[in-house]
Amino acid sequence: MKIFVTGGGGFLGIAIVRRLCAGGHVVVTFSRKYHPSLNQLGVMHIQGDLSEYNVLKEAMTGCEAVFHVAAKTGIWGRYKDFYKTNVTGTENILQACRELRIHYLVYTSSPSVVYNGKDMEGFNESLPYPEKYNAWYPKTKAIAEKLVMNANSDALKTVSLRPHLIWGQGDPHYIPKLFKKAKAGKLFILGKSPNLVDCIYIDNAAKAHLQAFDKLFRNPNQVEGKTYFISQGDPIPILELINKLLATGGFPPVTKYLSPRIARIAGRLLETIYRIFGISDEPPITLFLAQQLSTSHWYDICAAKQDIGYEAEVSLEEGMERLRAWVSKTSD
Repeated sequence: MKIFVTGGGGFLGIAIVRRLCAGGHVVVTFSRKYHPSLNQLGVMHIQGDLSEYNVLKEAMTGCEAVFHVAAKTGIWGRYKDFYKTNVTGTENILQACRELRIHYLVYTSSPSVVYNGKDMEGFNESLPYPEKYNAWYPKTKAIAEKLVMNANSDALKTVSLRPHLIWGQGDPHYIPKLFKKAKAGKLFILGKSPNLVDCIYIDNAAKAHLQAFDKLFRNPNQVEGKTYFISQGDPIPILELINKLLATGGFPPVTKYLSPRIARIAGRLLETIYRIFGISDEPPITLFLAQQLSTSHWYDICAAKQDIGYEAEVSLEEGMERLRAWVSKTSD
């Protein structure tokens, strides 16, 4: 098939593109920046903005399915920027699918769309959306996820996945930022509770997307209009996860602790100060980040196992070894 992938040059996007190419599909990618690595895969790489409908529609012309992976991520920024990419961009994707008669759409969402700032342990997809969000990313992703689920019809089959804390080789954002903070001695753990969290290795996340697509194509009644949590399926204390990731770069474990209450107060205060003075840089801590680091958030993935046949193919330990090898190679 000829498949359109938004954000194809990103961390998850390129992992999906590689699997699609290996499966013999013709791939067209769409992103704001030029990614030389995509040329090596022999895909058609088109640059553009998701909010530019005519450019997007032209790029999608002739495609038979869409993986909508692109998003504006982060814990800080202007609401209109998050809305433009995450909501307007998704609306444009859906409209183009209808006009071009594209029948299949796999959407990359996030567990943060249901996060309410409190411990979330073992909940499934019946968990409702919260009434309030403390960051623009989860708020706009929730709006977009609802759009995708509501768009499911006989003409356009949709499915949504919520991968949690994706990590692994090729990560251009989280791992470099983590190592940078480690070098500067600016890493803290909030509180001393275990705070179990989900995570997912990059190759497992990519495989889940292709499994969802396969089900959507071959047996749509089982998955259409639904959303699924996906993870390693084995929650891990956040301190242990961070220390394992740090170890792949040769950094020592985190030993500094900070009160969750103080972190949340500091997050609220810094957000207020940054907004009053129009500071565009990301604050050292925000309320949303303080909540994420001081609570448990892991979810039941039985539905993904049952409906799309998902299993974590690569274990946490094997994934860490692959990440260590990649870090070692790229730092030489």
